[in-house]
Amino acid sequence: MGLMVPISILFLSILIMMLLFKMGNPWKKNSKDFPPGPRPLPVVGNLHIMDLKKPYQTMLELMKQYGPVFKIQLGRQKIVVLTGYETVKEALVNKADVFAERAPFPIFDEYSKGFGIVFSHGENWRVMRRFMLTTLRNYGMGKRSMESRIAEECSFLVKKFESYKGKPFEFRRIVTAAVGNIIVSILLGKRYDYEDPKFIKLLSLATENNRLMGSPPMQLYNLFPILGYFVATRKKILNNRKELYAFINENFNQCFNNLDENDTRNFIDSYIVQQQQERKTQNNGYFNHKNLEESVLNLFVGGVETVASTLFWAFTLMMKYPLIQKKVQEEITNIVGYAQPGAEHRIKMPYTDAVVHEIQRYADVLPLSLPHATTVDATFKGYFIPKGTHVIPLLTSVLHDESQWEKPHEFYPEHFLNTEGKLIKRDVFMPFSAGRRICPGETLARTEIFMFFTSLLQKFTLQPAPGLSKDLDMTREVGFTITPNTYTLCALPH
Repeated sequence: MGLMVPISILFLSILIMMLLFKMGNPWKKNSKDFPPGPRPLPVVGNLHIMDLKKPYQTMLELMKQYGPVFKIQLGRQKIVVLTGYETVKEALVNKADVFAERAPFPIFDEYSKGFGIVFSHGENWRVMRRFMLTTLRNYGMGKRSMESRIAEECSFLVKKFESYKGKPFEFRRIVTAAVGNIIVSILLGKRYDYEDPKFIKLLSLATENNRLMGSPPMQLYNLFPILGYFVATRKKILNNRKELYAFINENFNQCFNNLDENDTRNFIDSYIVQQQQERKTQNNGYFNHKNLEESVLNLFVGGVETVASTLFWAFTLMMKYPLIQKKVQEEITNIVGYAQPGAEHRIKMPYTDAVVHEIQRYADVLPLSLPHATTVDATFKGYFIPKGTHVIPLLTSVLHDESQWEKPHEFYPEHFLNTEGKLIKRDVFMPFSAGRRICPGETLARTEIFMFFTSLLQKFTLQPAPGLSKDLDMTREVGFTITPNTYTLCALPH
């Protein structure tokens, strides 16, 4: 038995090398005009130099050596990496259509099968994105009705924090549940208690998949999908997806059975109505059940993970920098008093708004962005990039661009304040990416982050639990989105 693992690895290695030899050299065509990069090894490409736990760190090092546009080869896959504000802006904003496609990756393709919005392509992506944006606006995104929902959830979260009476507690699950209720109110028209076992399970599945998607085993699977049978992480992700789909379908059936076309109550209602209208005019449209399942899952996971991760950073940073926390609290007291903080207060609270912006910049929760692909053959920055080439806009290189930020590697709210203490908007600030594939829920996410942050700091001073160093370690955990180390905190009522 002891020889089985080495023999299987040797067999797979030989099989991969035979396939590669048969398929030829992927760099031969157009290699002269392709961006520079490290020399690849047979089979593995540049995998030997990559930090699979933090690949963005390796890319930042390669940027110093090869410049703002360079190539890496992972397995057989050639990837162009774009770094720095000027380069990323030129690609995603000025040449938005050229870089608008989503690059195929085995786990993404197996997970979504080309449906939904995040990992879909072509016309399916355009139709689903248009419907999603319209529906989000119809259910209050950017309107007072949505702010009222968020304010109500803030009050539930405040009461939950109060229930600990200043004693230490782990805040992540509670905050995730509060954020989850906002997107659930749009998708299903309901909210869950923070202790509801079904809701806890749902959130844990989404969180676990987020962590596993960014893990080293899944990166290896994406490079060598032939290994899929041996990767237990892949099986776990797909099993979690089945459970998430089961939850979606249970709610779909409830909505379908209680549908009133003249009084749609949530995203699923609106989708069913659109689906029925489409069936009257065409047989094989885009509003099928697979697109519904994946769109709902995209909204739920995307709507929870990025906002919750940002809030984890917000509360951790406030514990680490108590003087900044105190200054925020003073501004909340002076402007809001005892009223419920709302989006309308943001313009009157430049320091707090600057802190929120800086939290998003410093947190850098999606450092790699999601992989793009070119829609046509293109010449970019003097290099030839063929149609279908995988492209990574390295967002971390924008949010920490040394040519754009005064203190790029420090937490410094003054990045967003002028000499008069007023908020300044900066184009280099793109935590939600940019261009055609920018996060469709950006407006909702920004409102949530501001209102949850101010509602809690209005009522509590956040401190590390007794025994924890006040100089908290800012080490980043591994995952698809990046979170800080887990800490327990004490929420001391004012």
